Amino acid sequence: MEQAAEASRAGLRTRRERIITVARPILQTSVAASAAWLIATELVGHDQPFFAPISAVVTLGLTVGERRRRAVELAIGVAVGIAIADLLVTAIGTGTWQIGVVCGLAMLAATLVGGGPLLASQAGASAVLVATLQAPEGGFDFERAFDALVGSGTALAVGSLLLPVDPVRLVREGLGPVLDRLATVLDAIADALEHRDAREAERALAAAGPVDARYDHLTATLAAAGDAARISLGRRGRLSRLDRYVAAVGEVGLAIENVRALARGAVRAMALDDSIPPEVIAAIRELATAVRELDALLEDEREPERSRAATLRAVRLANAVLAETSNLSAVHIVGQVRLVAVDLLRAGGMPRAEAQQAVRGAPPEKLS
Repeated sequence: MEQAAEASRAGLRTRRERIITVARPILQTSVAASAAWLIATELVGHDQPFFAPISAVVTLGLTVGERRRRAVELAIGVAVGIAIADLLVTAIGTGTWQIGVVCGLAMLAATLVGGGPLLASQAGASAVLVATLQAPEGGFDFERAFDALVGSGTALAVGSLLLPVDPVRLVREGLGPVLDRLATVLDAIADALEHRDAREAERALAAAGPVDARYDHLTATLAAAGDAARISLGRRGRLSRLDRYVAAVGEVGLAIENVRALARGAVRAMALDDSIPPEVIAAIRELATAVRELDALLEDEREPERSRAATLRAVRLANAVLAETSNLSAVHIVGQVRLVAVDLLRAGGMPRAEAQQAVRGAPPEKLS
């Protein structure tokens, strides 16, 4: 009974969180559809502006990371498709073969004007709607194409003014999975070196691959967050804080590449059966800790101790190895540890020259 009750409570929490997540876009879309209809009927004077609310709904249905750029592309695609379809339907009428001709020519025209797959598909979909709806009365006009532009423009305005997205929260939500995955890869590298397991080293290297996809999503999210901060009146004050994340994301990208090189060094060390000092393994684990604490540092730059302390301890442990070994595998791995450390210090806001000096000047530290 207790387990069933707990499962029920967990299900309620999940549904409540899901509702909270979708509440803002649902409200924005509902308001945008109504506003688009109102503008098209009352201000523009169209009797049945079907495409105005439809365009508003489709525009706000785009992912946040692509909304501004793709919404403009979509608006153009819908307008082009409707205009061409209206022209063709006026000339050749409607029917089975006419739908195919209208759809194909609308998509071709959208492609010829430089549109991507989204513009072409939206032009085709809009053309199909026109070809299956009642033909425009009195011959060809741009009324329905203009309605589509009204809907898309209304959607962008509503998205900017009504419950606009918090750009910093948006980036934090994208950065968290990248840092978690990167820290997991570092732990896997340390485990492989500690267990002297070649297969574990290969798996750690393979695990570094998916980080790229998450990082690409993060960079797209960062661009969208900048758009959200610029076009939203209530979010302009967040731009200065967002700049800190912009710099951090660039350094995290460098850290990803250096961690991948670190993983390749571990694979090479296992293939050569080279012994890796325990200080190196401990240094890699400290880097994993520093990566996990980086998000907290960016959230409150007045509290940098945990991430930077872990980074600098990793450097001190790595530097202790340089003075005592001529093992090329170990030296290579230490070099990568130091490079990752510079990236993490830079991501935390430290100037490059200061970060490099901190890494070079860190006193060696042996494990007790």
